[in-house]
Amino acid sequence: MAKVRVHTNGKLFFDFRFQGRRYREYTALADTARNRRLVESVIRKIDRAIKDGSFRYQDFFPPENSRTVSRPIASATSDAASAEEHRALPGATPCVATPGFSEFFEQWYMEREIGWKRSYQQKVADIGNKHLIPAFRAMKIGDISKAECLAFRASLAKDKGLSPSRINAIMNILRQVLSEAAERFDYTMPIRDLKPLRQPRSTVNPLSLAEVQAFLSAVPERHRPYYVTAFFTGLRTSELNGLKWKYVDLERRQIGVFETFVYGKQDTTKTDGSQRYVEMSSPVVEALSRQQDLTRGRSDYVFCSRNGQPLNYRNMARRVWYPTLEKAGLERRRPYQTRHTASTLWLAAGESPVSRPGFPGDSIS
Repeated sequence: MAKVRVHTNGKLFFDFRFQGRRYREYTALADTARNRRLVESVIRKIDRAIKDGSFRYQDFFPPENSRTVSRPIASATSDAASAEEHRALPGATPCVATPGFSEFFEQWYMEREIGWKRSYQQKVADIGNKHLIPAFRAMKIGDISKAECLAFRASLAKDKGLSPSRINAIMNILRQVLSEAAERFDYTMPIRDLKPLRQPRSTVNPLSLAEVQAFLSAVPERHRPYYVTAFFTGLRTSELNGLKWKYVDLERRQIGVFETFVYGKQDTTKTDGSQRYVEMSSPVVEALSRQQDLTRGRSDYVFCSRNGQPLNYRNMARRVWYPTLEKAGLERRRPYQTRHTASTLWLAAGESPVSRPGFPGDSIS
C-alpha cells in the first residue's frame, strides 16, 4: 500500500512498492492539510493502478518537468543477485541502497563501543543478539517502518512478557540505530516521535531492623559478613563483588569504592561520581575483621568464591539470597533492596542517607 510521509525538511513524499521494489518520490509540497489531501488522492490512484495492473511509472511521475525526485530502494532480500535484477524505471534516479539491519547494527556497535563502559557494551550486545537482530535480520534498515517497529514492541510484551522498563530499554537501542541510519542515508527516522511506555514506579521494599536480624541469623555463616556489609553500607551488589582488600582500611573505618565486578568483568564504578569513601559502622568493622581471616592473603577480593574468584551476582541471588529469605520467613524481594534497607536503617536512626559520607545520590526516597 502506498503511503504519504514527511521528510525531515518538512516536505511530503510518496512511499510505495512496485514490482518487488520500494520507491520514494519527493515533492516540493509542505506538510499542510490541503497538500496532504492532494497527495493522498494521488496515492489512492497509484494503489488502484498497481492492483489492477495498469500502473505505468511515467504516467504518475514523468521524467521531464517533474517536480518530484524518485528514489528506488532495494528490496529486502539477502540475495544480492536477485536485487540486482531490478532496474530503475523511467523517471527514477537511483540512490545508494541501505544495508541490511544486521550489517548496520554491527557497524554501529563497533563505532560506538569505544565510548561505553564494559557493562553497557554487554547490555547493548545482548539486546541486539536476543531481540533486534532476530526481529529485523531479513530487512534492509531503510525499509523498517513505524508500523513494523510498533508490531515489534507489541510482540515483546505479548509473546515474551517483558516489563515496560525492559521494552523501553530495547526500543531505545533500536531508536539509536535507526536514527543513525536515517542521518547517514538521508531518510525520515520512522520512530522519531514514538513515546516510551509508561513505567510503574519501582517498588521500594526494604527490610526492617528486625527482618535484617532474622536474615543474618538464617544466612550461612560464611556469607554473613557479605550481607552485614551490604545492609549497613548501602554498597551496590557490583561494588561489593568488586571490592578489594586494598580499598579497605579497618583502622580508619573506611571503604574505598573505585571498582565493580559486572558481567564477569572488573570495571569502573557506575559513574565517576560513584567513586567514593564509605564510613564503616561497628557491625561492618567486626564483619570485615572476621572476613579478612577467611580471604585476605589468598585473594585480592574481600568477598570471593572458594577458589579466590569474585562472587557471581546471579549465583549469590539464586543460592544464598532467595533461599535465606525463604528460610527466615521473609517476603521475596530483589537483592538490590539491601541498598534501600541501608537508607531505611539510617533514617530510623535519625540520619539522612543524603548527608551520610560516601552515599551517592540515588532514587531511593
